[in-house]
Amino acid sequence: MPWNGDNRGGWQEGPPDLGEVIKKARESVGLGKGGKPIWLIVIVIILGVILVYTTVFTVPPGHLAVVLRFGEYSGEVGEGLHFKIPFGVDTVYKVHTEQVDTETFGFRTIRPGIRTQYEKSAARERESLMLTGDLNVIDVEWIVQFRREDPRKYLFNVRDPTKALRDISESVNRRIVGNWSFDYVLQNREEVNKMAQEELQKILDEYETGIRIVNVRLQNVVPPDPVKGAFNEVNEAQQEKERLINQAQETYNREIPKAKGEAERTINGARGFALERVNRAQGDVARFSAVLKEYRNAREVTKRRLYLEAFQTILPNAKQIYIIDSEQQGVLPLLQLNQQMTKGGEAQ
Repeated sequence: MPWNGDNRGGWQEGPPDLGEVIKKARESVGLGKGGKPIWLIVIVIILGVILVYTTVFTVPPGHLAVVLRFGEYSGEVGEGLHFKIPFGVDTVYKVHTEQVDTETFGFRTIRPGIRTQYEKSAARERESLMLTGDLNVIDVEWIVQFRREDPRKYLFNVRDPTKALRDISESVNRRIVGNWSFDYVLQNREEVNKMAQEELQKILDEYETGIRIVNVRLQNVVPPDPVKGAFNEVNEAQQEKERLINQAQETYNREIPKAKGEAERTINGARGFALERVNRAQGDVARFSAVLKEYRNAREVTKRRLYLEAFQTILPNAKQIYIIDSEQQGVLPLLQLNQQMTKGGEAQ
């Protein structure tokens, strides 16, 4: 800035130099040598980055993206690179539709791995304690595996789909367990799993949650700790009862058919014996009738033949044989027919 001297020999401030004023103004607003302000360039770059960031989006594999335009559902896009209207006009929500998530009931997994560590607190125990149909308390732990099948329904039809899933699953399992006895739940886990999965899926479809149930599985079904000892004793008694029943049934299955076989054999033997006696009696009658007929035709011949036939039957069984004269007073052995001769000719 130039200074001019006055009449007293001093310096006096004059009017400012226009070129210098313009230079300082340019420096104050950040103009470069090209005549463009640096801050304006920076703003343009920032706006460009924001424009690109809010315009382009990527959907990862296994996901579906739901696009909202001014907060209203606009459509869905699959995996890959896509564009949208920037500056908040379009809003994108990405939902993993292929991932299978697991909800646990009655316990929580602290550290998964080869030796998974679980946690069972008082709140978890209240979640798993149920009353069976035979009025026994049972501790049921189970898991529900699911995936998000319909992103639109999953995002907008239910406020908290996961919580709704947990509440419905607990209600369904309590109803099923309450309808059956303890032994049935303990011995028919697969049937209980199937019933729980079907009913849970039916209710979720009615609520249009967009959730697909993959699996429902009972993990552990045991009596509560305070009554576990008494329950084990009851189980041992029931097992002993079943063992004795099975043993008795085995004996029954072995002895009854045997006795029936013996009875059938005896009955068949008696029938055979009766048939034999009847046939023999009928044969004797027929033979006697034939003999009687011949006897009537030739009495003497038939009498003699019967006499000889009787002796043919008697003599082979007689130990000693005597021939007696009708006029003889005593009995004298005539022939030693019943004695065997030795080599020396002596009778034995």
